[in-house]
This record gives sequence, structure tokens and C-alpha cells, in this order.
Amino acid sequence: MSEIILEYTRAGHVENIHRADVVAVNCKGDILKEAGNGRLPMFWRSAAKPFQALAFVKNGGLEKYGLTDRELAFLVSSHSGEPFHVELVQGILAKLGLTTDVLNCGAARPMSGKANVELIKKGERPQAVHNACSGKHSQILALCQMMGLPVEDYIKPDHPAQKVIFQHVAMASCMPEDKLEIGIDGCGVPVFYLPLDHMARAYARLGSPDKGEWGEYEAAARTIRDAMAAHPDALAGTGRIDTAISQVTGGRVIAKIGADAVYCMAVKDENMGIAFKVEDGDYGAVNPAVMAVLKYMDILTKDEYEQLLAKYPPVLKNHRGDVIGTIEYKL
Repeated sequence: MSEIILEYTRAGHVENIHRADVVAVNCKGDILKEAGNGRLPMFWRSAAKPFQALAFVKNGGLEKYGLTDRELAFLVSSHSGEPFHVELVQGILAKLGLTTDVLNCGAARPMSGKANVELIKKGERPQAVHNACSGKHSQILALCQMMGLPVEDYIKPDHPAQKVIFQHVAMASCMPEDKLEIGIDGCGVPVFYLPLDHMARAYARLGSPDKGEWGEYEAAARTIRDAMAAHPDALAGTGRIDTAISQVTGGRVIAKIGADAVYCMAVKDENMGIAFKVEDGDYGAVNPAVMAVLKYMDILTKDEYEQLLAKYPPVLKNHRGDVIGTIEYKL
């Protein structure tokens, strides 16, 4: 069963707890470290995005449409909806000869509070371009264009592009296709249900493509990895812990959030991938949970960890900004 990973205290008393299941594996799937049930099946949510782009990258999509590494990082992002993210999605769709009207992810408020306030000040409503998954949807649309497939109904599980993506996600996570289940994600496309250790194995293979036995997909995996490492602001956004981890480690650790507190990391060229799920799915617990897992896995230098700790201190504050409690890492 899951283990207590965080305790929130007030006046020295534990007020809230969060449990999680955590696992680190190598490219062969051997469990290196585990807390709770490392084989817990769970929906991968947006942490699957790098692998949903494999077919597009491997088959020359970047070259065909003149997409940059920064744009690739955006294609696998869960972005904050900041103005530069909106420019990225608009630019990518323009290269595809499409407009933003074709996005079928639904309008969503930007993850960035600042970006949302700016929209309100302008009297504008959130649009599909602000949706954290508009990059992934742009990638699926690009795959449709490249394969000569209709863009209509591209979000449906029986669309040919989604079938291709399903096959590549199964391959990347070393899951038999008949064992990989799907549901529907928050943005309307299929979402994948598989054990945490298989998620971590995919990230181990992404971080160390030369050890991942990718075959003809090795170059594509490396291209995606390097784009994520080089452009973490496009992958996430300003102030996001995903961005900060890559920045602080110089791209050595690549991090990717999924909805409902699923989280994955790859340690570059060290044959290790990490996946965890906070049991209650609380988004507010993600940052301290990431810090707890980083400490538990001991993959950061002392300086790297302290830099992140300064950005995401384990304290609780009230609306006035007063420190009124602590967040205790329990792993």
C-alpha cells in the first residue's frame, strides 16, 4: 500500500497527510528503489506526452514542417498558458497550415495565475490555446498532416493517429498492447493506464537512449529528451518545479507532471527513471512531493537540492504571508 510521504503541521500538530507510491527503475525495468507499491497501476496522464510524440519525430515530422527543438519541447508540454506559450502554439499551427480553431482540447484557464489575471484585465476569455495540452494536440494534428489523415475526430480512440500513438506508448513503456488500457483524459484524448514501474522504465529509456534498446527509435528518443532538457520553460512555465529542476541541474534531470499528481523524471545518462503518484491526487501536494522524492532518491548534488529548496521551501503560509506551519518529508 502507499506510504506517507508528507505531513503538514500547524502549531506542532499534524493536520494533513499525503500518501504516495514511488518507484525508480533502470532501462531493463529492475526496481532500484521503491516506497509503497511501485507496480501500482495508474493513469499516466500528461506524463505520457514525450512518448506520444515518438512516431511524429521518428518519421521526420520536425524536418518536414521546419519545427525547432523549442517547438518540440512545447509539443510534449503541460504549459502554463503564458503569452510565449500562446505564440508557440500559434506558430506551430501556422507551419502546419492550420488555425487555432482546429484545436479540440477545449478552452481552459491558463495554469499561470499571472497569465490568467492578464486575460481578465483585457476582458478576454480563456481559449484552447491556453489549455495546458494544446501542445500535445498540435503534435497529434501534425501527425495527422504528415500521415495524410483527416484532422476531424483526431481525439477519438479509433482515429488512425490515436492507434499509432497507442502502439508507440506501449512500445516505450514495454507494455504488451493487450495489457495497456485507456480512458479519456481531461483534454479529450485517450489516456493510458499502466503500472508505475512501466512509466518509470519509459523515462529511464528516455534519459539513457543508448541503454534503452530503442532500435530505430533511439535517435527520436534522444531528440525528444534533449529538447525537454534544453527548453524546460516551453515544457512547463515560469515558476514551475518541472522547469526549475532542469534549470538547476543543467538538464541532467528532466521532469514531467501529469494531472492528479502523477509525476515522472528521467536522470540523463544514468539509467534511471522515476515515477510517483500522490494517492489523493492533490495538485497542491505536487511540489513538496517532488522535493521529498528528490531527497529520497538522492540524485541531486547538495547545491542543486539547496537551490530547489530555496525556491520551494517546506513551509505553510497564510494569506498574509506569515509562516504558520511546516511540510515534513517522511520518506
